[in-house]
Amino acid sequence: MHTCCRKRRVYPSDVTDKEWAILEPLIPAAKPGGRPQEIERREIVNGILYVLRSGCPWRMLPHDLPNWSTVYLYFREWKRAGIWEQVNAALRREVRVSLGREPEPSAAIVDSQSIKTSSVRGDARGYDGGKKIQGRKRHLLVDTLGLLLRVKVLAADIGDREGAKVLLHPLAGNMPRLQLIWVDTGYDGKPFQQWVKEHLGVRLEVVKHLWTGVRGVWAPEGAVIDWDKIMPKGFHVLPRRWVIERTNAWITHHRRLSRDFEGSHTSSEAFIYLAMSRLMVSRLARAAA
Repeated sequence: MHTCCRKRRVYPSDVTDKEWAILEPLIPAAKPGGRPQEIERREIVNGILYVLRSGCPWRMLPHDLPNWSTVYLYFREWKRAGIWEQVNAALRREVRVSLGREPEPSAAIVDSQSIKTSSVRGDARGYDGGKKIQGRKRHLLVDTLGLLLRVKVLAADIGDREGAKVLLHPLAGNMPRLQLIWVDTGYDGKPFQQWVKEHLGVRLEVVKHLWTGVRGVWAPEGAVIDWDKIMPKGFHVLPRRWVIERTNAWITHHRRLSRDFEGSHTSSEAFIYLAMSRLMVSRLARAAA
């Protein structure tokens, strides 16, 4: 049984002793002075992870975990301080080094995922006409291992190229090793490629589907062609593109992120950073066993 859970039942979302040993130095410690700490930081984190994994509302946290208002207060304070993004970055570097990689990547992948929002009121919502989804769009930047570099949640009616600019703009000068970004055809176009080159100094490479441009090359003027027989069918694994699709699957494995239930888009981003941090801390703990 986990050290901090001797007085209660252990939940599958709880961090183990080995995982907490990795995570604890990255979580803000209690402030010195004042009233002694009544609730362990580990139990606060366990409460947040329970919401992330189960998808339950804050007010429905089990009674053997800390009070929901306390857990939510810490989640919100750490979100505003950027702690979840910092934890994700630190764990990502540690995982990369453990695999013999450089701490920072030289190549990355960008993609977006439109996701429905719940009936809860909130900001940054719109309608994605292409996916026929009312909600938000998650713009992700991952390394070649699928580990999260940055996420930006925007309204679903914002196009991929415009959303990618919001996602990538803060990285100017902050990722000196980055040289190449892979994208799909939704980001194609010289203006956007030029913007990426000028602001980040990196090259953009479009990974195209097997059928991209087939009609224009194979269709002589006036020819009658049965495209159903010629065009590729079924699912096709595209180079580099599958990596970020796997990351999307890792994220939506957590029920809180299977749909966007957050009133604030910043809470959505924080939960995504937390989901990827949970995955990485589990990997590091298993590797150290």
